[in-house]
Amino acid sequence: MGDQEGKYNIKAAALMLGIQPGTLRAWERRYQMIAPVRNEAGHRLYTEEHIKILKWLIKKVNQGFTISQAISLMGHNQIHIDSEALNLNLGNPLISLSDGLYDALIHFEQEKINEVINSMFSIFTMEKVIIDIFSQIFNKIEESFNGGKITKAQRNYSASFLQARISTIINSFPYNAHLTKAVCLTFSQIGDDVIGIGQLMFSFYLRKRGVEVINIGAFHSEEDIWETLEIIHPDLFIVSCENQKDLDGTLSLVELLSKNHQDFSVGICGEAITSMKPSDKEQFSTFLLGQTVNEWEMWLMERMVF
Repeated sequence: MGDQEGKYNIKAAALMLGIQPGTLRAWERRYQMIAPVRNEAGHRLYTEEHIKILKWLIKKVNQGFTISQAISLMGHNQIHIDSEALNLNLGNPLISLSDGLYDALIHFEQEKINEVINSMFSIFTMEKVIIDIFSQIFNKIEESFNGGKITKAQRNYSASFLQARISTIINSFPYNAHLTKAVCLTFSQIGDDVIGIGQLMFSFYLRKRGVEVINIGAFHSEEDIWETLEIIHPDLFIVSCENQKDLDGTLSLVELLSKNHQDFSVGICGEAITSMKPSDKEQFSTFLLGQTVNEWEMWLMERMVF
């Protein structure tokens, strides 16, 4: 996500900066040194750039300057703010919460899991928690499992818990029969035991933006797909590929879909996409969703699905 996109509410920003929310509000009112964006509910959302500026100002205050002097200095030292802000050792609740959630998941502590997740949602935006934080924890779970640090039972429980929580949120958005429709499929030739992280995150992103998402699970046969398309008539068909050995099959399916169905757009996401050969990336570039919200937004806007 870009530096200019609002990510953190005032509680999260204050915790990251080590100051009180009231202090932050007072500085903004008096000095107007930053202008937080507002979400639909009118609440402040701070960007990465805002956080960098505020960290730089707090460093100057800790060095003995008043806040007004620090703001005056900022006008003459903008070029140094980024590098200095990155070196500040200020508390970040994200690290402790993420570590706490991972630990609770692999120890099957359901009450603690819910407690940590609820804390995350009280501090960060829904999009930040699901797309940024949960995806990182999914990746950590997979890395731990593949490295022999956790058992298959721990991996499956942890992933299933997060998937269920995200699915509940996705299904909570209001339903409209006239929404744009997207079919989502995970290409896996080894059965259903695959965590479709890319598809899950993109499904949340689509649903939050008013697209009806129909998840048809893991790939079984082309015949199943053709029959499903006859029933649904989607505007988008999203194929997720998580395992490198499934990549050739995924690309073949995407190529087949794009050639035989001009009435919907086809997209590809998933962990395996990041390791595509340069020649394949060039050939399938129009189908690649990308890895960030900004890239997803551009991909969708080019297809005018909103």
